[in-house]
Amino acid sequence: MAMVDQSPSRLWTMRAAYVALCLVVIFFHLLPLETMPRRWAAPDFMVALSMVWAVRRPEYVPALSVAAVMLLADLMFQRPPGLWAALIVITVEWLKRHQRRHRDTSFAMEWLTVVSALTLATLANRLVLLSVMYAPGSLYLALMQLAMTAFAYPVVVMLSRLLLGVRHAAPGEVDTLGRKI
Repeated sequence: MAMVDQSPSRLWTMRAAYVALCLVVIFFHLLPLETMPRRWAAPDFMVALSMVWAVRRPEYVPALSVAAVMLLADLMFQRPPGLWAALIVITVEWLKRHQRRHRDTSFAMEWLTVVSALTLATLANRLVLLSVMYAPGSLYLALMQLAMTAFAYPVVVMLSRLLLGVRHAAPGEVDTLGRKI
């Protein structure tokens, strides 16, 4: 069972699925569905997806894929190119390094860790933007997006698990090269 889940075709399919899902999120974000500015911020589903998969299956979200889709999002959403992408790559890589801890803890602890990391990334983003005298936008909207992304995290976990089978690696599970996951 573990070898089937970690076959090279499954690995590359899930990596492609990650990129495809991020492109779908970008596409729907760019659709002109509203003509007036919103007074609320939607969750950042690309960030939530990246963090869910980094904690549950780090091999599905290589740093280069995360960097590429986040940089594309920066360019498409007219954010300062590379800043948010770099912060998310750093955050995702940190979560990937500590993913073994999350296998043995409760979901609440995993969620708290992810929300804390996301909060630090959001604060770092705002501090860098302020330090270079770039108007970072409304603090209210940034905090609302942070909260909405935090509340969306369990939903993304559930959908990833039910629809795509992204789950924590079992203790002792090995990849195709025989290394412990």
